[in-house]
Amino acid sequence: MTLPDGRGRVAVVGAGIVGARTVRELIGPGADGQPTNDGVVLVSRREDRLRELSPIYGSRVSTVRADALPALPDDVGVVVVAREQGAQVAVVEDAVRQGRHVVVVGDDPDDVEALLALSGAARDAGVALVVGVAMAPGLSCVLARHSAAQLDSVDEVHVARDGVAGPACARQRLRALRGGAVDWRDGAYVRRPGFSGRELCWFPDPVGARDCFRASLADPYLLVPAFPGVTRVTSRLAASRRDRALAPLPVLLPPPAEGGPGALRVEVRGEVAGGKETIVHGVFDRPGIVASALAAVVATDVVVGLPPGASGLAAVHDTVPLLAELARRGVRAARFHGGS
Repeated sequence: MTLPDGRGRVAVVGAGIVGARTVRELIGPGADGQPTNDGVVLVSRREDRLRELSPIYGSRVSTVRADALPALPDDVGVVVVAREQGAQVAVVEDAVRQGRHVVVVGDDPDDVEALLALSGAARDAGVALVVGVAMAPGLSCVLARHSAAQLDSVDEVHVARDGVAGPACARQRLRALRGGAVDWRDGAYVRRPGFSGRELCWFPDPVGARDCFRASLADPYLLVPAFPGVTRVTSRLAASRRDRALAPLPVLLPPPAEGGPGALRVEVRGEVAGGKETIVHGVFDRPGIVASALAAVVATDVVVGLPPGASGLAAVHDTVPLLAELARRGVRAARFHGGS
């Protein structure tokens, strides 16, 4: 079903902001100017959205209107799931049963825990299930692994992010801020209240310094298993006084529209040659662009090389080709130097 080089057709389930952008990334040319796969199958519950997108993509994208994952053609080796929180697990279970690799775009901690619990089923099926492919988690996991390669050991990983991809992501962000947070500290998960632990974090310009708070985020669940012996893992969201006021209220947002620019900061602390070292990477981009580019690269070039089972992207030990391909697509990370 999946070709040895990872090429073939890819199915994208979900036609929202990130799903639509992922399709665009998948049908674009690779670094050699050739198609990176044999086409895309776009699956959505919304017939109006499929009619809107189909003439934009052209003949390399076929569309299927379905509530659940349909029986896909045999040449579809990878399924990218880009549905909203709460609508992912059933689709992933179907894809694993069909024997297809799966890339899941999302950052809800409950979904991430449920997907990681499918690791045994994925191993039995001989497929890789990549969980939490977004700006954070996702690119945050890649940058943490990239930093770890420059250290002898990793003691701490701290992630902070700003921005949203679209309405579904904005709803999830407010739910996260008013939910309970989880930190990893000295060998155990520690529960903290949302909107606690205010910390001033510096992001790449033009975002600069933002107040960041604990929230119900998935990064620790993906980073802790990837770095045995790590003593602290935290994740925070940038937020304002307005966010604090809105967090307890029902989440009412306008029709789908992509969010504005966002940013990511990943700080890894460890040891090199017996001395302490801190490595900080940052990214400035629209979260929707980051998530869709990352999902396309993982679906095309990475997922086939991962062992069967469920994991986050910190399991990708050779991060240089992945980051190089993201940079070619316009998503570039930079390392902070000096005071940060």
